[in-house]
Amino acid sequence: MSRILCAWSPLWAIANWRRRHHESGAPPEQAGPEAPFALIETVAAVRRLYAVNGAAAAQGLSVGQKATDAKALVPHLITAEAEAEADARALSELVDWCVRFSPAVAADGSDGLFLDITGVSHLWGGEAELMADLRARLKANGLPFRLAIADTPGAAWAIAHFGKDGTIAPSGGQATLLAPLPPASLRLEPEAVAQLQRLGFKRVGQLMEIPRAPLGRRFGAHTLMRLDQAMGRWGEALLFRRPPTPWVSRLAFFEPISAPEDMARVAADVCTRLCAKLETHGQGARRFEVGFCRVDGKMLPIEVGLAVPGRDAARVAKLFAPKVEAVDPGFGVDAVLAWAHEVEPVSGRQGNALGSLAPAPEDGLIPLVDRLANRLGHDRVWRAAPVESHVPEQAVRRAPVLEKGRREAAAWDPESPRPLRLFRRPEPLDQVFAVTPDEPPRQFRWRGRMHQVRRAEGPERIGEEWWTRDIGDVSIAHVRDYYRVEDQEGGRFWLFRAGLYGDPDAPPKWWLHGLFG
Repeated sequence: MSRILCAWSPLWAIANWRRRHHESGAPPEQAGPEAPFALIETVAAVRRLYAVNGAAAAQGLSVGQKATDAKALVPHLITAEAEAEADARALSELVDWCVRFSPAVAADGSDGLFLDITGVSHLWGGEAELMADLRARLKANGLPFRLAIADTPGAAWAIAHFGKDGTIAPSGGQATLLAPLPPASLRLEPEAVAQLQRLGFKRVGQLMEIPRAPLGRRFGAHTLMRLDQAMGRWGEALLFRRPPTPWVSRLAFFEPISAPEDMARVAADVCTRLCAKLETHGQGARRFEVGFCRVDGKMLPIEVGLAVPGRDAARVAKLFAPKVEAVDPGFGVDAVLAWAHEVEPVSGRQGNALGSLAPAPEDGLIPLVDRLANRLGHDRVWRAAPVESHVPEQAVRRAPVLEKGRREAAAWDPESPRPLRLFRRPEPLDQVFAVTPDEPPRQFRWRGRMHQVRRAEGPERIGEEWWTRDIGDVSIAHVRDYYRVEDQEGGRFWLFRAGLYGDPDAPPKWWLHGLFG
């Protein structure tokens, strides 16, 4: 049975306005809790009340009322401009902060939260203790909330909004708590609520006593659906900001920690638990994230990436170590979480007959690449990636070695090997001698040194791409004949002849474009 905690604050916008303007130095005393205060927004060119405090509500003001009418009723009403975008950002931050209580948290409109606390309340000693901890932390940050726990989101929402604050509905017992609440607690449309009230329906219990068929015909299928959702007869999907994922691990502490060595140790511990889970399922990840939850409510995330999917906890912890040193623990960290991203299957390596694992050729290079990329920045360590083009200058691109979600659009052609070192601009060759025009050169001079060709392979003719007349910043003919040659000392070169013999407009000329090995 699922358990949902609903948190709702009718004064969410007011509390956030006070906090923002208090931090910016604005005098909050002009809108004290005893004075009627309202935030105003413009809706369809009409100024309306966006939020009101308790003093304003006690004098008959309500959300959605015209600002002119409100001023006429309460001349001494203090108003300020609403900041809906700032409120939405603050609610998103609160959703992220609530991950310390549940891995599945969803925003409810613009002033509420849903927390799926199924299977996590025992970490606090029970649901009452979890709710008390959440309330104390919210109150310490100046955020007044009404809380309720029930089996369904609909029941938790109804009790939090219209029932007694802090109610914990027993499993399967939400019907008794919903019965005395008004029909508006079912999250019905305003028109349906008004119609129910005109017909004398003041309590949800009265709707429960009506047969379903007449109730649906008179008030619509939406009313039946909302009633069934609250009672648990109809499922309701919540849009969690952080989707539930098995690739997460969490550690909580009895006392906050702040020493750098303690933070590095717990980061390694939580990575070990996460990597063990990945290994159990035969998975590896390209990115790992660790979040430190401070006692002041802020979560400080750090992230590392891998060149290839992996799950070696010791290796991941080494990558996190220099980043942990830069985390400010404030007054202490009381929880740490780790996530794995871009998870994909990773096969284990077969050991040899003696029981030891033979290291793969790349094992010594990949950890070095990971350390450089995470220390220097993902965009400063790059690799050569293939591009679908016959022109050598355009057949390769620089790609970040930890490029997220990379999928190669092409692959290197094994039948047409290319040099490991390709010059940015082909370099001209002097004193090139070939027996016949179509044969590879027997000798050439490059950078003042003569090379005698011992072996040669080619030609490989490469022409320009027909859809473009520009193949780079090199002014050479558009037809090239490439040769792979080796000199008397074993040096291997990739050179080409540009132009054709007998063409007066483009006489042939030799160029060196790259080096093998």
